[in-house]
Amino acid sequence: MLAKAYPYYLANEAVFANQDLTVTNKYTGEPATQVAMADADVIDRAIAAAEAAQPALNAMKPYERQAILQHCVERFEDRFDELADALCVEAGKPIKDARGEVTRLIDTFRIAAEEAVRINGEVINLEVTPRARGYQGMVKRVPIGPCSFISPFNFPLNLAAHKVAPAIAAGCAFVLKPASRTPIGALIIGEVLAETDLPQGAFSILPCSRDGADLFTTDDRFKLLSFTGSPDVGWDLKARAGKKPVVLELGGNAACVVDADADLEDAIERIVFGAYYQSGQSCISVQRVLVHQDIYATFKQRYVEKVAALVHGDPADEKTFIGPMISEGEAGRLAAWIDEARDKGATVLCGGQRDGAMLQATVLENVPADAKVCAEEAFGPVSIIAPFSDFDAALEEVNNSQFGLQAGIFTRDLYKAHKAWDVLDVGGVVIGDVPSWRVDNMPYGGVKESGLGREGIRYAIEDMTELRLMVIRTPGA
Repeated sequence: MLAKAYPYYLANEAVFANQDLTVTNKYTGEPATQVAMADADVIDRAIAAAEAAQPALNAMKPYERQAILQHCVERFEDRFDELADALCVEAGKPIKDARGEVTRLIDTFRIAAEEAVRINGEVINLEVTPRARGYQGMVKRVPIGPCSFISPFNFPLNLAAHKVAPAIAAGCAFVLKPASRTPIGALIIGEVLAETDLPQGAFSILPCSRDGADLFTTDDRFKLLSFTGSPDVGWDLKARAGKKPVVLELGGNAACVVDADADLEDAIERIVFGAYYQSGQSCISVQRVLVHQDIYATFKQRYVEKVAALVHGDPADEKTFIGPMISEGEAGRLAAWIDEARDKGATVLCGGQRDGAMLQATVLENVPADAKVCAEEAFGPVSIIAPFSDFDAALEEVNNSQFGLQAGIFTRDLYKAHKAWDVLDVGGVVIGDVPSWRVDNMPYGGVKESGLGREGIRYAIEDMTELRLMVIRTPGA
């Protein structure tokens, strides 16, 4: 059960300024709670507070930052069920998936706590030429400064955590804009952070309208912008961000290749999960499945049977696997894409029907490459299957995409695994599993339209810190 109203967090403090944002139960469509929204003046004050707090954050010792992160881990564990229930309501996430995301929230902060005391530098041998005799170099990492974070609706806890936790570990003040459809998880994170000894102004968490959020992108007091969301929005933000570095984690239409030697039952089980967990609303959800022609008929039959048997319904029900999409509009958009593919000659093997925000788990075959459901990011419960005869040609087909986030390869052949790693133009290649797999300490991000930079705690800390060199000269050496 959600609270009746939630504040925003301005300079570490809860502010019940208004109740202008209505958050709905994504399954029923009914209002679930009210949230305070920030305007441009509040955002400006938050940025000023972050800038003022940065010297105090710079002075914090690694063990102090670690203690804050460890406090968050303990409190998230205490509030586990509350966080899962909030996800179930505000995101329409099946309760089992919601619990999984809370677990990942805790893991992310725990990893950040470990990394907070491992932000090391190095000694550089400068005596590489006679003129540098007697000189020694040392490098350390220092916080980049106040950061601007914009997080999406599909993982309201964990994708916010992948920005917030490394910022605390690195010692950066931040202002976070959570998705307006799903702000509750981020605000609970704010409530826990408000219990800590972070310097006043170190963080603000501000739900706001897209129109009022321009300062998150354009304000030069921010020294880094990190955005997770759609490609169109992300690249526009980069174009307007000015001189600050920008990290973009954008979309995908991830592919799986299932070779003839794969463990077929295991591959089917994993691909069903990877394509349809949390109703396919993940940027690394399996969207395209290429299966060797020798096993294609068997794969097709068993795969469609398993997809058709997935339980649809109330995300609060323990048996539910497919809950609602984030909105009726998004479900209608994807249903129209399925219809477009059918009109172009595709076959609907199962699913394809919509009831409000509920879209049946759908499998398509014979989909033309230019159909939106193949060429674009579906971001919903649909997958496309097709046979292949040549492994190298299948890899080329995986690369035949504007996106390049992750890919999954089911093969027992070590040489083919390495070939995939060598030639696939993606940020990550997962062998023996789906591209939807992610653990929170690995470098995560993509190429092409899928973005810039990498998340994963240690890699995010690298973006949130700068190298500072010191050179020491020894006279007479």
